[in-house]
Amino acid sequence: MGKPTGPKPQCLLGMLPLFHYYMGKGTANYMKFSLRNSIRWSVFIFIFTFILACVFSVSSTTVLEGVGWGIGVLIVFFLVLVGILFDMMGIASAAAQEKPYHAMAAERVKGARHAIHIVRNADRFSSICNDVVGDVAGIISGAASTLVVIKFLASIDQNGAVVTTVVTVGFTAFVSALTVGGKAMGKSMAIHYSNRIVLIVGKCFYFLEERLKIRIFQVRKAKSGNGRRGKTHAAGKRESTR
Repeated sequence: MGKPTGPKPQCLLGMLPLFHYYMGKGTANYMKFSLRNSIRWSVFIFIFTFILACVFSVSSTTVLEGVGWGIGVLIVFFLVLVGILFDMMGIASAAAQEKPYHAMAAERVKGARHAIHIVRNADRFSSICNDVVGDVAGIISGAASTLVVIKFLASIDQNGAVVTTVVTVGFTAFVSALTVGGKAMGKSMAIHYSNRIVLIVGKCFYFLEERLKIRIFQVRKAKSGNGRRGKTHAAGKRESTR
């Protein structure tokens, strides 16, 4: 008799969870682990975003109240730039390839091991960069734009409805267009230069860890095998002389 044809048992067993999922049996057990992690991550993102938004809002409002509208415009542009840069970092982490960084880590390139951890945790890293910092910076820049417009109108002593509407709509539209256009260009650059961008971020994390003792990832340093190889070589020489 010939060998039976058809899929192997391993493949059939591997399809059983998917079968139970579609049949509505065992869905809770099959999705329990990922759902639990997703809920935990969502709660963490909620708390982190709330705290970051409070810090950004209070700091930007405090600074804007003590400066003129010209400095306020620079602060708004800075917030827009922060959103664009973090959006680039998030896209680059999702588009980068892990393999080149292993070769760099073997050559002890600074930041290569941190870049590996960024790529391996691209989903969470991009979520923090794009959804948390990027979106919060965009929202705060919109609120800051309103304060800048109010200060500008007060400086030129214009309370007319037409002037107020034109200045408010014009400046808000300009900031929105600058944000969207900057992020569009940043996404294109992040996709084409993803490996370089992630390596730069990895070097920044390396600097924070080595110089400022601020650890972002739990990166294991490569163990040197010189001592073990030296002992083995010495033992081999002793055996050869006997």
